[in-house]
Amino acid sequence: MLNIWENTIYFGDVMASQGDSASDLITKRIADLGDWRGKTLSRMRKLIKEADPDVVEEWKWTGTPIWSHDGIICTGESYKNVVKLTFSKGASLKDPARLFNSSLDGNARRAIDIHEGEEVDASAFKKLIRVAVALNSSAKKSSKRAK
Repeated sequence: MLNIWENTIYFGDVMASQGDSASDLITKRIADLGDWRGKTLSRMRKLIKEADPDVVEEWKWTGTPIWSHDGIICTGESYKNVVKLTFSKGASLKDPARLFNSSLDGNARRAIDIHEGEEVDASAFKKLIRVAVALNSSAKKSSKRAK
């Protein structure tokens, strides 16, 4: 729910001031979680930035962290029992480490569900991010050539 009162905006459970960047809002979401979910989301955010220093952080759909580079790479959602990283083009990505463990039946998306106490292989995750960026970049180049 989006509430505007004076110069404060609420995106779900995250309070933001006007002018807060998407990165600021993601940082606030991580701090507001304050438990294993915040630590997990923070770690995955760090790995995304290490894998792609040019990644763009966005805040969409009333409070969802998004990481993009020539299109959406993944979203970072937090639920009571899971942190979910959903890759919008995950079905098209090679995942030899088998990180994808959720949303496996669709034609487009794939997700990584991380439960309390679980840890995603950092090296494999960063490779997956780089493959997602390469797919987005190749699609962007193809659409430019077609015009």
